[in-house]
Amino acid sequence: MGDDTSFETQLIHSGPAPDPAYGAVVPPIYLSSTYQQRAVGEHQGYDYSRTANPTRAALENTLATLEGGLRGLAYASGMAAIDAVMRLLKPGDHVLAANDLYGGSYRLFHHVYAQFGLQFSYFPASDAREFLGAVRPDTRLIWLETPTNPLLSLCDIAAIAAGARRRNPDLLVAVDNTFATPYLQRPLELGADLVVHSTTKYLGGHSDVVGGAVVARHAAQAERLQFLQNAVGAVPGAFDCFLTLRGMRTLALRMDRHASNALAVAEYLEGRNEVSRVHYPGLTTHPQHDLAMRQMRNPGGMVSFELAGGAAAARRFAQSTRLFILAESLGAVESLVEVPAAMTHASSLDSPLAVDAALVRLSVGIEGVTDLLHDLGQALDASG
Repeated sequence: MGDDTSFETQLIHSGPAPDPAYGAVVPPIYLSSTYQQRAVGEHQGYDYSRTANPTRAALENTLATLEGGLRGLAYASGMAAIDAVMRLLKPGDHVLAANDLYGGSYRLFHHVYAQFGLQFSYFPASDAREFLGAVRPDTRLIWLETPTNPLLSLCDIAAIAAGARRRNPDLLVAVDNTFATPYLQRPLELGADLVVHSTTKYLGGHSDVVGGAVVARHAAQAERLQFLQNAVGAVPGAFDCFLTLRGMRTLALRMDRHASNALAVAEYLEGRNEVSRVHYPGLTTHPQHDLAMRQMRNPGGMVSFELAGGAAAARRFAQSTRLFILAESLGAVESLVEVPAAMTHASSLDSPLAVDAALVRLSVGIEGVTDLLHDLGQALDASG
């Protein structure tokens, strides 16, 4: 396919061609753990499935194509993917991270890697100039989420990446692109070096598989990550890779519906007296709405908001929805609701990254939007 091929077409056709053995349109699931060798040390491209597997290779190649990267690597979870990026560093290195990020990322940084000599600082990243002012001589990695989890703030990837290069050409910029996906946002094209995904979320899209991925833009990081992937072994199984590939084929269709539903939800919530503030980049009232329109194809399917009644009202709301399922995770066809302070972000409760207990996070699914708005209305009535 040429460079001008649409993203939607790449989703369907960037994987392997029909199976040459029998013409199967869907790539086979290679469950074998090991592979016959022609002679000692002479294999046919695969020797052991921790090192490489044909089904995993199909997923990794597709991810690299969609993100515009040199190499894609798949992992057993999103956290395993983040862990792989941290292993590019050495004791004494400093990581500058956005101060609004997934609680599991903070847990890994603060409670695991800080014990092994990595240093972490957290600053607001909505203003690129101010954020870059926190770069230190020993900073080796900038870690971004955009939109952030759970406050849906945006980071100007191009401005931060360009500023990082001016300070240190070897300073890496990594972007967790889970909320946006490569359909909505292409961090590598904006200057980032690494893109990270929890493929469990929008890429898989159906709440039936757990996985993660890293896509690298440069050979040095790609080769090191490939070595680490084999050495550490936190790889997904072939069936998980197959499920993720299958889910990705409808990514563009799903993301457009997620976004249209999310905008309707955000506009509805803005008009309710029970809601004190709504966070959604698609709203013209969002402080970074212009950046969202410039950096993203559309603002995505995540909405968060604070209830005027505080923490108790947030819990009552989350336990009163009928279509929005009370559950952690996000990015699937069904709508989900959660209270981050008590659920996904509980690990940062006693830290500077603590989340307001009145905050509710919605993963807006692809159901009929009228049904979703009715569900939100009755839950808000019950939360008062």
